[in-house]
Amino acid sequence: MYANHLGLTLSPYCRVDFEWCNKDSPETLGKTVWALFPSNTEYFGAGPQRARVNYRVDDLDGLVQQLEAGGMGIDLRRQKDENWRFAWIIDPEGNRVELWEPSQPKATS
Repeated sequence: MYANHLGLTLSPYCRVDFEWCNKDSPETLGKTVWALFPSNTEYFGAGPQRARVNYRVDDLDGLVQQLEAGGMGIDLRRQKDENWRFAWIIDPEGNRVELWEPSQPKATS
């Protein structure tokens, strides 16, 4: 349905990645992700939440510390692989929000 009617071809993970760049800095590539989850997913935690907001950040640890100091709910679980790191917070309405930071490129000699 999404491909036929909306032109969105889903990856095997039921997502579409929209890549973009800043017109003032075309070498800087960003991405917006649109993703589907099954109706019985536990990804969002408890509650009726069925959508995710995902923010790319420059300093994941610093932002999580700042949000925690400000009284924001923090999920203690973290995820990391070679390309990115993830953390989650709980907004004042009880929604789980994902924060992610791209991994630093490996130095070449």
